[in-house]
Amino acid sequence: MSMPQEWRPEHKLFPYQVGFTCPPCDFDAAPTDFLRIAPRTVGVHGWMLHVPDYRHGLDQRQRNFGMLEDFVQCMSRNGVDVAAQVGSNWVHASGLGVDGIRDHCERLSDRYGVAFHMAGYAMVEALRHLGVERVALNAAYHWPDWWMGTVGFLREAGFNVAYAGNFRDQGWFASQEEVNGHRWVFDGSLALDSFRYVAEQAPDADAYLINGMCNFRSGSGGLPQRPLHLAAELEAELGKPVIGHDIALYWRVFRSLGLVPEGRHGQLLDGLHA
Repeated sequence: MSMPQEWRPEHKLFPYQVGFTCPPCDFDAAPTDFLRIAPRTVGVHGWMLHVPDYRHGLDQRQRNFGMLEDFVQCMSRNGVDVAAQVGSNWVHASGLGVDGIRDHCERLSDRYGVAFHMAGYAMVEALRHLGVERVALNAAYHWPDWWMGTVGFLREAGFNVAYAGNFRDQGWFASQEEVNGHRWVFDGSLALDSFRYVAEQAPDADAYLINGMCNFRSGSGGLPQRPLHLAAELEAELGKPVIGHDIALYWRVFRSLGLVPEGRHGQLLDGLHA
């Protein structure tokens, strides 16, 4: 006996189904964050990639880039409508370039009948949608080869990167090792402080970006929160769009589903309500 190869609507647990994957060996908040702002008709599943002895090296991501196709194929076999890859570094680590990543996403989408989106390319799509030209990057916890790769990818896509620097460059920590020791979860006040610093370096930027999936202890009881939760507050302070790779990815997923998020979460996601 074998299971049917095609999913009819009446077989699905939810009318709309989304699959997320993240960098290997990471417990990622994306499935939870996305589900909390999605309509009740949406179901979410996450797949944690496994690479033995993973050290978060860009070379390891390049060598294991094919795992993303495994992810899309598996999600397709289980009736998922959209497959979403969390994390900004995969696109530049791949060596495919901006057009190559676009073609790769389209190829996998066509092959498996699932809309496949990568966070790094979703950022490019979001900025183009907003008509943004000049940006400044809050590189957060990313060490230099990570955030420099993001800057290179944005510039290849045609954007003017007026400023980029991580928390060490901004002077909040004495060394990258100290940044790494926080394991990507930082004091809540650093969100606004770091964005104020970035805005001072590039006051004429059209939008302010934040790299990766940084967490700030800005929630109730010090609960870690991603840029998604802080965008509206930061935009009110800075007067410009604030876009993280999490926000851009969710925006792209909602567009593919033809749905809008519940609540207000900054200019990019709010634009879906128009």
